[in-house]
Amino acid sequence: MLVSSNSSVIQLHLLLQLGDRFRRLRESQGLSTVETASRLGISRATLRAVEAGDPTPSIGTYLIVMSALGILGDLALLVDEVTQPVTPNNRAAGVSLEAPLARIVVSADTSRHRIQDLQSLALHEEAVRRVRAEPALLQQAQAVLQKWLDAGDLRSASLWLEWKDILEHRKWRKALGRTHRAQELRQASPMTAVLPPEVRKRILQEVRELKEGVVLEIAGRSRQ
Repeated sequence: MLVSSNSSVIQLHLLLQLGDRFRRLRESQGLSTVETASRLGISRATLRAVEAGDPTPSIGTYLIVMSALGILGDLALLVDEVTQPVTPNNRAAGVSLEAPLARIVVSADTSRHRIQDLQSLALHEEAVRRVRAEPALLQQAQAVLQKWLDAGDLRSASLWLEWKDILEHRKWRKALGRTHRAQELRQASPMTAVLPPEVRKRILQEVRELKEGVVLEIAGRSRQ
């Protein structure tokens, strides 16, 4: 299926894949996280965030890691002039659009826990984005959470109490992290209550498409 690369789920998936590639490259070179972070002049926590595909570290930090791992040349394929988009100015200068250089098939790991966490993470990133833009939505999530707490289910009580603190103090990174605890929090989360049905439907559809495999085009450019 040929799709636009503006899919939030595809962007999230590719970022996770990029971080995983960094980790595997580091391990293949026999480098520990402590040694690598020290060499790069960044904290171990920052390196772990990069290897987890976390969007919080700056693009500069990602470039430092790419350089250290010997894959900075990959970035040249992106920034080289021949891959720049056509604009009115460079069209006038004689740049024309040709057929795609390549079509890349992107698909997610279809193992149950991996695809479910990708879906959960995408839903929560969208929910947090909406709450930041419209703080009144926070009350909706808090009302759902309080209803659960009042029900007294002891199995999830510790997670819900942690969510109460997250919502009260806007500690979004705890829920959007790539750690096992963050995954547990997302499984017991009131945040999806703030998402309109059509938004949830869109994200779930994007996940289904990614499971089947989607096609991204790399457009060709030539100078005449």
